[in-house]
Amino acid sequence: MAVSLRGVTTVLLPGTGSDDDFVYRAFSTALHEVGAVAITPPPQPHRLVTGYREELDNAARAAHPLPIAVGGVSIGAAVALDWALGHPERTVAVLAALPAWTGEPDAAPAALAARHSAEMLRRDGLVATTAQMQASSPKWLADELTRSWVNQWPALPDAMDEAARYIAPTSGRLEMLDVPLA
Repeated sequence: MAVSLRGVTTVLLPGTGSDDDFVYRAFSTALHEVGAVAITPPPQPHRLVTGYREELDNAARAAHPLPIAVGGVSIGAAVALDWALGHPERTVAVLAALPAWTGEPDAAPAALAARHSAEMLRRDGLVATTAQMQASSPKWLADELTRSWVNQWPALPDAMDEAARYIAPTSGRLEMLDVPLA
């Protein structure tokens, strides 16, 4: 099913520890080329998932009666998918990059990594943990996360823990999605 995003409000949510600047740069050129109106709300690390849901609700209210497109990266993609499943009449499409997991987070590598990073941040602090992350990450990712981690400190470990507990839509629920998923 083809969907035109021309004039469509498209809300994109960043992944855990990432930010609105990154997700805007990652998606905006392609979205602007098709005429979409890209909105990338900043994460609220002290209330990550609730903040994302409120941003989606606010964008849908502002666009009413037109539906919106939703999406994001990692946990942002998972929250957007869940919101779209709960609001099919308000959603025209979902753009999900690297959804963190489906269903329970227990053994998901992304959830384990988020819990580990949160623990390191609390134990070793921002500077030491950031240095360890930089040493084990590609330069582009290290640069992105260094910038966003500093901006989300000191609530960053709480955001990581919240994300690691998030129960994402299951594969069965995703089969019920009525709009295009890219």
